[in-house]
Amino acid sequence: MNRALTLDDAVVAGIAVAAGLVAAFLSRSLLRWLAKHAKRTRWSGDDVIVDALRSIVPWALIAAGVAAAAIVLPLTRSVQHHTDQVLEVWLILVATLSAARVITGLVHTFTQSRSGVAGSATIFVNITRVLVLAIGFLVVLQTLGISIAPLLTALGVGGLAVALALQDTLANLFAGVHILASKTVQPGDYIQLSSGEEGYVVDINWRQTTVRQLSNNLVVIPNGQLAKANMTNYTRPEQRLTVPVQVGVSYDADLEQVERVTAEVVVEVMHKVPGALPDHEPAIRFHTFGDSRIGFTVILGIGEFSDQYRIKHEFIKRLHRRYQEENIRIPSPVRTVAIRQGSFTIPHQRTAGEPARETAE
Repeated sequence: MNRALTLDDAVVAGIAVAAGLVAAFLSRSLLRWLAKHAKRTRWSGDDVIVDALRSIVPWALIAAGVAAAAIVLPLTRSVQHHTDQVLEVWLILVATLSAARVITGLVHTFTQSRSGVAGSATIFVNITRVLVLAIGFLVVLQTLGISIAPLLTALGVGGLAVALALQDTLANLFAGVHILASKTVQPGDYIQLSSGEEGYVVDINWRQTTVRQLSNNLVVIPNGQLAKANMTNYTRPEQRLTVPVQVGVSYDADLEQVERVTAEVVVEVMHKVPGALPDHEPAIRFHTFGDSRIGFTVILGIGEFSDQYRIKHEFIKRLHRRYQEENIRIPSPVRTVAIRQGSFTIPHQRTAGEPARETAE
């Protein structure tokens, strides 16, 4: 336009911008009200969508007000073109960031609601966010009139050099995707590696797996190393476990009484100790005639791996007290030691805790 700016133009433009600001404020209030109602629903996906709308709708209304003001004002064709481009880029960036938030939020919500899928594995969320932002960036370049074909060609040529330079990083990335896709390890599982590291898997991201030990320390393991290691997963295919406890009684004990008393203690522990399995049937198996005792194994049922320490602790205490009440003796290890005095050899039995006597010649 070639006409001069008038007071009416400025007033109308100001009204357009003010209308956009008021509409943005009202939309935020409305969306805040919707967010409160969305939190009451079971599905958490609506929370993600409303939260993203709270970001994009107000900015879109402000941009609409500025665009209306630009139409009213007597701008030159060049200024009008640049203004339209700035507004388009503005809306594309806001839409891209909002889309990234919505899609990554929905991915995270979906993985959390599915058993066997990594609910807290950030590798899927990070990959999704990068892809959405990359698409938005390419759309911005295209909007600005910058051809993306040479850029894609350069990325294709330079991708080989980048891949060679980032071999370890890419290896960890694909190893993490393979681990999650094969469902051998998921966040929340208790694992033990052949190298000795063990604990609960906290997260699997694009480079490493974080494991929290029972001592509450974090162990960081590269995904490539985890994929190659021999590993025991104590959570899969089932979280419930059985733990053997070795016990021994003297040869003069009544084994029927020993089995009955031990089974009663097992039932008591299974019903009263947190983490035990109340429906676990007592399993007692005699297996060894030892040097000073008859050995047998008691099998306890536990809900998860870390519960075994508390359950063993309570079982041993209660079993020891019950054996004392029933006069069932748990013998100490006994060894026969020959003590030579002069030309005579006197056999002497001592327990494991008794000090050896000096040999007299």
